[in-house]
Amino acid sequence: MSDQVRIYDCTLRDGAQAEGISFSVDDKLQIARRLDELGVHYIEGGWPNPTNPKDIELFRRARDLPWRNARLAAFGSTRRANNAPEDDSTLRALIATGAPVLTIFGKSWLLHVKEALRITAEQNLALIRDSVAFLKSHGREVVYDAEHFFDGYAADPAYALETVLAAQEGGADVIAFCDTNGGTLPGAVRSAVGAAKARLRVPFGIHTHNDAGLAAANSLVAVELGAGQVQGTINGLGERCGNANLCTLIPTLELKLGRRTIGAAGLARLTDLSLFVSEVANVYHDHRQPYVGQSAFAHKGGVHIDAMLKQPLCYEHCLPELVGNQRRFLLSEQSGGATVAAKIEHLLPGLDKRHPTVQELLSKIKHLEHEGYVLEGAEASVEILARRALGSFREPFRLIGFRTINRQTPAGSEVEAIVKLEVNGRVYHTVADGDGPVNALDRALRRALEDVYPQLAKVTLRDYKVRVLSSGDGTAARVRVLIESSDGEHVWSTIGVSENIIEASWIALLDSLSYKLLRDGLLDGGPVASSATETGEHPALAAS
Repeated sequence: MSDQVRIYDCTLRDGAQAEGISFSVDDKLQIARRLDELGVHYIEGGWPNPTNPKDIELFRRARDLPWRNARLAAFGSTRRANNAPEDDSTLRALIATGAPVLTIFGKSWLLHVKEALRITAEQNLALIRDSVAFLKSHGREVVYDAEHFFDGYAADPAYALETVLAAQEGGADVIAFCDTNGGTLPGAVRSAVGAAKARLRVPFGIHTHNDAGLAAANSLVAVELGAGQVQGTINGLGERCGNANLCTLIPTLELKLGRRTIGAAGLARLTDLSLFVSEVANVYHDHRQPYVGQSAFAHKGGVHIDAMLKQPLCYEHCLPELVGNQRRFLLSEQSGGATVAAKIEHLLPGLDKRHPTVQELLSKIKHLEHEGYVLEGAEASVEILARRALGSFREPFRLIGFRTINRQTPAGSEVEAIVKLEVNGRVYHTVADGDGPVNALDRALRRALEDVYPQLAKVTLRDYKVRVLSSGDGTAARVRVLIESSDGEHVWSTIGVSENIIEASWIALLDSLSYKLLRDGLLDGGPVASSATETGEHPALAAS
């Protein structure tokens, strides 16, 4: 048995069937290029039928693109029962794409044969056999997806096996067993695949859905039985609960089972691709996703972090760098001195967790958490907090005052913000309108600061969340505001807490813009790490 497992990506077709997902042709081609660079073996572009001009255009444009690693696949169904293969519009459309790989699905479950297609069991076997044979006669690689194979096998094992043997007789290059409803248990997958494997002479693959949360597990069972092709989508996108997540399967196959898929170089780009697909799909990236999620290697408990600093294997099943991710230490009320020391390690290398400044910062963090701050979700605010404690942060301006004015008119609400502040000895007094008080404040603040700090023009607010912390206090309740910002290259989050939602928003907004300036080296009190004394003590700490 070969240790090579070929990755068949369905993101552009199955993934596009997910609720809330819609890819343009350009979106699909961007993702396809990144998949090809990653090293997947097959990219399923879509179903090019006359009612889907988007996918027809995709295959037309894809012909002129250089593909380094992947083979493009066009997807469709077996012929209609009343058509000869050469007269079937679906099969003709597949041929017309020019795609080197043609994938068709057929029925394995007698329920579908009788109730959906309303044909006999024998007719279904014939249309599987001659549809595959027709496509093979045009010199293409043919993948046969045995739809509902596991449900069909559970209902009538003999007939389900006959359907895949019909595809084999037609000349299919690969037969993929599909858990289309996504409810099969691993033991049933093992039984059905084992029985089919004993009858097949051609390679087989696996295509699973995640309706019972078992898509990855079922795919791995099939691979252990010899499946040489795994189908799935990036981030598990797909109809209903989604498809098998290739961002989970690929590293598990490589790192746990020792199978060759996309190789170490591709694996190291997996997190970046996962984030890219979420961005193109315009959906939030699942931060708890295995391997590639932001929280996959995030550590919060003080005991955990203390152990991690001594030996990363204590609480990680693999190194984050292998999949292009990174380790994160979260600050919270559960943190210990080791957490804080690790968090500011890049500022003060070798800092001991028992140092008074570490303990002071830890005390401050726990006080803020008690007040309603959740610093684990606002690492930019944590960075600013730490630098202030170390004396290595220069405030970008001195606030003189701000206010917002809300006017209700017959045409609707009008909001105006007035900001007065001092920057480098000069007083700025700016006014701006906005869609709401936060938007107006943001505009007024930028109007003052961008004259001195033009870099801030690149910063955009990506997300704004408000959480009421003490609902029992009614309108006097404290609120927590989380702001996510980006400059096109980096994304960061900041936080503010107050009984006044405008003040909480101002705190988070100020930290957001300050962090951009800090990243660009404009608010540093000097190169902190390089200014340590010969004893390793930082001057700011020595004075504390």
